[in-house]
Amino acid sequence: MLRYSRRVHSFSPQRDQALVQIVDLALADAARRSGKWLACRPGCTQCCVGVFAINQLDAERLRQGLGILEESAPERATRVRQRARDAVSRLSKDFPGDPNTGLLHEGEEAERRFAEFANDEPCPALDPETGLCELYEARPMTCRVFGPPVRSEDGIGVCELCFQGATDEEIAACEMNADPEDLESTLVEELEKATGARGQTIVAFCLAS
Repeated sequence: MLRYSRRVHSFSPQRDQALVQIVDLALADAARRSGKWLACRPGCTQCCVGVFAINQLDAERLRQGLGILEESAPERATRVRQRARDAVSRLSKDFPGDPNTGLLHEGEEAERRFAEFANDEPCPALDPETGLCELYEARPMTCRVFGPPVRSEDGIGVCELCFQGATDEEIAACEMNADPEDLESTLVEELEKATGARGQTIVAFCLAS
Protein backbone atom coordinates (compact mmCIF):
# COMPACT_ATOMS: atom_id res chain seq x y z
CA MET A 1 0.00 0.00 0.00
CA LEU A 2 1.37 3.41 -0.94
CA ARG A 3 1.90 5.86 1.91
CA TYR A 4 2.34 9.60 1.51
CA SER A 5 2.97 11.96 4.39
CA ARG A 6 1.01 15.09 3.52
CA ARG A 7 -1.46 17.64 4.83
CA VAL A 8 -3.66 19.03 2.13
CA HIS A 9 -4.32 22.27 4.01
CA SER A 10 -0.61 23.19 3.66
CA PHE A 11 -0.97 23.38 -0.11
CA SER A 12 -1.63 26.93 -1.35
CA PRO A 13 -3.59 26.80 -4.61
CA GLN A 14 -3.35 30.59 -4.92
CA ARG A 15 0.45 30.71 -4.78
CA ASP A 16 0.76 27.66 -6.99
CA GLN A 17 -1.64 29.25 -9.48
CA ALA A 18 0.60 32.33 -9.53
CA LEU A 19 3.51 30.08 -10.53
CA VAL A 20 1.39 28.37 -13.18
CA GLN A 21 0.42 31.74 -14.64
CA ILE A 22 4.04 32.87 -14.80
CA VAL A 23 5.08 29.70 -16.61
CA ASP A 24 2.08 29.66 -18.94
CA LEU A 25 2.70 33.29 -19.93
CA ALA A 26 6.34 32.44 -20.65
CA LEU A 27 5.17 29.50 -22.76
CA ALA A 28 2.76 31.69 -24.71
CA ASP A 29 5.55 34.18 -25.42
CA ALA A 30 7.96 31.44 -26.51
CA ALA A 31 5.27 29.88 -28.70
CA ARG A 32 4.62 33.25 -30.37
CA ARG A 33 8.32 33.67 -31.15
CA SER A 34 8.68 30.04 -32.24
CA GLY A 35 5.84 30.15 -34.77
CA LYS A 36 6.09 27.32 -37.29
CA TRP A 37 9.04 25.74 -35.48
CA LEU A 38 6.81 24.58 -32.61
CA ALA A 39 5.12 21.30 -33.50
CA CYS A 40 3.12 20.90 -30.28
CA ARG A 41 -0.57 20.23 -30.99
CA PRO A 42 -3.46 18.50 -29.15
CA GLY A 43 -3.06 14.78 -29.66
CA CYS A 44 0.74 14.85 -29.90
CA THR A 45 1.97 12.53 -27.15
CA GLN A 46 5.73 12.82 -27.65
CA CYS A 47 6.25 14.17 -24.14
CA CYS A 48 3.68 11.81 -22.55
CA VAL A 49 5.70 8.61 -22.94
CA GLY A 50 8.58 7.83 -20.61
CA VAL A 51 8.66 8.51 -16.88
CA PHE A 52 10.20 11.66 -15.46
CA ALA A 53 10.78 12.96 -11.96
CA ILE A 54 8.31 15.35 -10.37
CA ASN A 55 8.69 17.34 -7.16
CA GLN A 56 6.29 17.48 -4.22
CA LEU A 57 4.57 20.61 -5.58
CA ASP A 58 3.87 18.87 -8.90
CA ALA A 59 2.59 15.83 -7.01
CA GLU A 60 0.24 17.85 -4.82
CA ARG A 61 -1.09 19.76 -7.83
CA LEU A 62 -1.77 16.49 -9.64
CA ARG A 63 -3.59 15.02 -6.65
CA GLN A 64 -5.68 18.16 -6.38
CA GLY A 65 -6.42 17.95 -10.11
CA LEU A 66 -7.50 14.32 -9.83
CA GLY A 67 -9.78 15.27 -6.95
CA ILE A 68 -11.44 17.92 -9.11
CA LEU A 69 -11.82 15.39 -11.94
CA GLU A 70 -13.42 12.92 -9.52
CA GLU A 71 -16.11 15.50 -8.79
CA SER A 72 -16.79 16.50 -12.40
CA ALA A 73 -16.15 13.23 -14.25
CA PRO A 74 -15.78 10.33 -11.80
CA GLU A 75 -15.56 7.64 -14.47
CA ARG A 76 -12.63 9.39 -16.15
CA ALA A 77 -10.94 9.87 -12.79
CA THR A 78 -11.36 6.18 -12.01
CA ARG A 79 -9.69 5.26 -15.29
CA VAL A 80 -6.77 7.60 -14.55
CA ARG A 81 -6.27 6.11 -11.10
CA GLN A 82 -6.51 2.57 -12.46
CA ARG A 83 -3.91 3.30 -15.14
CA ALA A 84 -1.68 4.70 -12.40
CA ARG A 85 -2.11 1.60 -10.25
CA ASP A 86 -1.44 -0.66 -13.22
CA ALA A 87 1.72 1.31 -13.94
CA VAL A 88 2.89 1.01 -10.33
CA SER A 89 2.40 -2.76 -10.52
CA ARG A 90 4.53 -2.92 -13.66
CA LEU A 91 7.22 -0.53 -12.46
CA SER A 92 7.68 -1.37 -8.77
CA LYS A 93 10.12 -4.25 -9.28
CA ASP A 94 12.78 -2.12 -11.00
CA PHE A 95 11.82 1.26 -9.52
CA PRO A 96 15.00 3.18 -8.64
CA GLY A 97 13.60 4.28 -5.31
CA ASP A 98 11.32 3.10 -2.53
CA PRO A 99 8.24 1.43 -4.06
CA ASN A 100 6.40 1.73 -0.73
CA THR A 101 6.50 5.53 -0.73
CA GLY A 102 7.09 6.18 -4.43
CA LEU A 103 10.09 8.37 -3.65
CA LEU A 104 13.11 8.19 -5.92
CA HIS A 105 16.54 7.48 -4.49
CA GLU A 106 19.21 10.16 -4.81
CA GLY A 107 22.82 9.96 -5.96
CA GLU A 108 24.71 9.21 -9.16
CA GLU A 109 23.85 5.50 -9.26
CA ALA A 110 20.16 6.25 -8.74
CA GLU A 111 20.27 8.86 -11.50
CA ARG A 112 21.91 6.36 -13.85
CA ARG A 113 19.24 3.77 -13.12
CA PHE A 114 16.47 6.30 -13.56
CA ALA A 115 17.83 7.40 -16.95
CA GLU A 116 17.33 3.83 -18.17
CA PHE A 117 14.01 3.28 -16.41
CA ALA A 118 10.57 2.94 -18.06
CA ASN A 119 11.32 5.10 -21.08
CA ASP A 120 8.42 3.52 -22.99
CA GLU A 121 5.86 3.86 -20.18
CA PRO A 122 2.90 6.15 -21.03
CA CYS A 123 1.77 8.68 -18.45
CA PRO A 124 -1.35 7.45 -16.61
CA ALA A 125 -2.93 10.88 -17.08
CA LEU A 126 -2.83 10.34 -20.85
CA ASP A 127 -6.12 9.15 -22.34
CA PRO A 128 -4.99 6.43 -24.79
CA GLU A 129 -8.09 6.91 -26.95
CA THR A 130 -7.98 10.67 -27.44
CA GLY A 131 -4.27 11.33 -26.95
CA LEU A 132 -5.18 14.13 -24.53
CA CYS A 133 -4.14 14.75 -20.93
CA GLU A 134 -6.92 14.17 -18.42
CA LEU A 135 -5.17 16.42 -15.90
CA TYR A 136 -3.95 19.09 -18.29
CA GLU A 137 -4.69 22.04 -16.00
CA ALA A 138 -2.82 20.32 -13.16
CA ARG A 139 0.11 19.01 -15.19
CA PRO A 140 3.68 19.16 -13.81
CA MET A 141 6.09 21.95 -14.70
CA THR A 142 8.13 19.61 -16.91
CA CYS A 143 5.06 19.18 -19.12
CA ARG A 144 4.43 22.93 -19.24
CA VAL A 145 7.88 23.77 -20.58
CA PHE A 146 8.32 20.85 -23.00
CA GLY A 147 8.63 21.92 -26.63
CA PRO A 148 10.16 25.42 -26.73
CA PRO A 149 13.91 25.88 -26.19
CA VAL A 150 14.73 25.67 -22.48
CA ARG A 151 18.20 26.19 -21.01
CA SER A 152 19.69 23.76 -18.52
CA GLU A 153 23.19 23.00 -17.28
CA ASP A 154 23.70 20.99 -20.47
CA GLY A 155 22.75 23.91 -22.73
CA ILE A 156 19.56 24.66 -24.65
CA GLY A 157 17.29 21.68 -25.26
CA VAL A 158 14.23 21.34 -27.48
CA CYS A 159 11.73 18.63 -28.33
CA GLU A 160 13.06 16.52 -31.19
CA LEU A 161 9.86 17.13 -33.15
CA CYS A 162 10.23 20.90 -32.94
CA PHE A 163 12.64 23.30 -34.65
CA GLN A 164 13.51 20.85 -37.39
CA GLY A 165 15.81 22.63 -39.82
CA ALA A 166 16.24 25.64 -37.54
CA THR A 167 19.68 27.12 -36.93
CA ASP A 168 21.20 27.47 -33.48
CA GLU A 169 20.55 31.20 -33.66
CA GLU A 170 16.88 30.68 -34.54
CA ILE A 171 16.50 28.25 -31.66
CA ALA A 172 18.22 30.58 -29.19
CA ALA A 173 15.96 33.46 -30.25
CA CYS A 174 12.94 31.47 -29.02
CA GLU A 175 14.37 30.45 -25.64
CA MET A 176 11.81 30.19 -22.85
CA ASN A 177 12.61 31.62 -19.42
CA ALA A 178 9.90 29.83 -17.50
CA ASP A 179 10.43 30.94 -13.89
CA PRO A 180 12.92 33.83 -13.72
CA GLU A 181 12.44 34.43 -9.97
CA ASP A 182 12.60 30.69 -9.18
CA LEU A 183 9.28 30.80 -7.36
CA GLU A 184 8.91 27.05 -7.81
CA SER A 185 11.88 26.27 -5.55
CA THR A 186 10.45 28.49 -2.82
CA LEU A 187 7.06 26.80 -2.96
CA VAL A 188 8.57 23.30 -3.03
CA GLU A 189 10.68 24.09 0.04
CA GLU A 190 7.69 25.50 1.91
CA LEU A 191 5.51 22.51 1.03
CA GLU A 192 8.16 19.98 2.05
CA LYS A 193 8.65 21.70 5.40
CA ALA A 194 4.91 21.79 6.04
CA THR A 195 4.15 18.21 5.08
CA GLY A 196 7.37 16.37 5.87
CA ALA A 197 7.21 14.72 2.43
CA ARG A 198 10.53 15.34 0.70
CA GLY A 199 12.13 14.25 -2.54
CA GLN A 200 10.93 13.38 -6.00
CA THR A 201 8.52 10.79 -7.30
CA ILE A 202 6.84 9.95 -10.61
CA VAL A 203 3.28 10.55 -11.84
CA ALA A 204 2.16 6.94 -11.51
CA PHE A 205 3.01 6.65 -7.80
CA CYS A 206 1.50 10.07 -7.14
CA LEU A 207 -1.87 9.22 -8.69
CA ALA A 208 -2.09 5.60 -7.52
CA SER A 209 -2.45 6.41 -3.84
